[in-house]
Amino acid sequence: MLAVTSAPRIASNKRTVVDARRQQFAKTRHAPEEYPHRLNFYLVPPAGDIALEQFEEWAIARLKVLGELESCQFRNKTPAETDEHMKPVLDKYMRLSSNASRSGEVQDERKRDHYSHWTLRLAFSSTPDLRQRFARLETQLLKLRMASDDARERRAFIDSLSMSWETLSEEEKITWLDQLKAATNLKRDEEESWFKVAWEKVPELVERRQCLLKRGVAYVHVREQQTMVINEFSRQLETGLELAARNLPRMDEDNRLSPILHHLSQSFVAPDAGYSESSSIGDITTPTAAAIDGLSQHFPLCMQNLHRELRKNSHLKHFGRLQYTLFLKGIGLSLQECILFWRKSFKLIADDKFKSDYLYNIRHAYGDVGGDSNRRGRGYTPYSCQKLLTEPAPSAGQTHGCPYRTYNPDNLLSLLQSVGVSDRTLLQGVKEDVGKQRYHIACNRVFDYAHKAQIKKVKDEGLWSASELDLVLHPNAYFKRSFLLKNLGKVKAGDLGVDGAFGVSSGGAGEKMEE
Repeated sequence: MLAVTSAPRIASNKRTVVDARRQQFAKTRHAPEEYPHRLNFYLVPPAGDIALEQFEEWAIARLKVLGELESCQFRNKTPAETDEHMKPVLDKYMRLSSNASRSGEVQDERKRDHYSHWTLRLAFSSTPDLRQRFARLETQLLKLRMASDDARERRAFIDSLSMSWETLSEEEKITWLDQLKAATNLKRDEEESWFKVAWEKVPELVERRQCLLKRGVAYVHVREQQTMVINEFSRQLETGLELAARNLPRMDEDNRLSPILHHLSQSFVAPDAGYSESSSIGDITTPTAAAIDGLSQHFPLCMQNLHRELRKNSHLKHFGRLQYTLFLKGIGLSLQECILFWRKSFKLIADDKFKSDYLYNIRHAYGDVGGDSNRRGRGYTPYSCQKLLTEPAPSAGQTHGCPYRTYNPDNLLSLLQSVGVSDRTLLQGVKEDVGKQRYHIACNRVFDYAHKAQIKKVKDEGLWSASELDLVLHPNAYFKRSFLLKNLGKVKAGDLGVDGAFGVSSGGAGEKMEE
């Protein structure tokens, strides 16, 4: 298993004395791993040293890749669409160059890939649901990489595996050629190459009658080889995860690793999404304090929950106020209007107390006062889904964070019903997503249901591009997309994400919105 190192502090006046019986191990150095192939079955755990920071950073990077893959699956993207979507994601977080690339980073890239897989294997081995989820996504990742791999390098990788098949000899091929072609539906331009394997290894091919059977041996066309490789990888990974689960209690002995592994297993986070001013509706209309109640119909559940709590109790605790203030700032509410909104909302509090206890924090969030990150007057940015999912859970009496993560299932369903979500099938889907810790998927499921008529319209009429309907990964992106969908014909669509420009309303900017 990989060793995680951190820099020890040894006093200069102390000498390290190694027990004579352990002397032979004190100087042990692992030979650096070599990765001749771009692809990896991860059969052997890494044995070298790795810094604690790398242990966590590499695992988080891989989590982002797997999260994006899962998002593609949820959005029912085709293999071609998935490949197009994942290419920049893989280049950013888990690049794997081919041997022919002449890159000096080839071995480092493959090392990160190797170590990050085993880190997540440990983190996701604790429960059957996590093991199943991890195995499914890792199998999808291998399939994606195999499809994009150089043909010669892919062949070399497959040949290096200890697979239970045997290539047909020329004599066998001549003997059975007509039957092989008929049984495997060989096409004219396909390679005339087959291999033989025990039929129990390819039951799906036997069932579909896509191989030749003779005396318990299946004769399979080479085009099915990649499918067999991927199936074998999935089988071995599932076995490895069960073995890791049995050995996981031993990891509790290392108090450096346990918190990291626990955090990773509890936080299969949404892919990161930064905020930009394009998530504001300030270029369409000018939100006011009086408009927030009407605009709240477009809020994601996390912000609806805060708004309802504020209206119910005329108060929010500190972290809830900060989360909500930054969100309101992000939709385009000006500082003065935000102050007015909070002052009217805190109607049970005297003016002097509001000024002394709350006003500074609002101004600080907007960058009107304070130093450090506020020096340029921009203040803090609205929280992304990733941040809400990885922050410490709220304590009793607090309502910040993501309700899909912080509420128990029964209370979550009650909350959804209180904001108008009543479809039983939808609620059951949300419950299943939350049970599998797919919180951002549950949120997007609710969004798609609430806007299904508008989404169908923009798809059918080609009003928006596919990228404008990708998974929502930021509360402010949720708000703006909802606002535009519910106002079709009144505003123009453009980039609905969190880092692009889009069009102006037909009425022009500067209008007051009093919903």
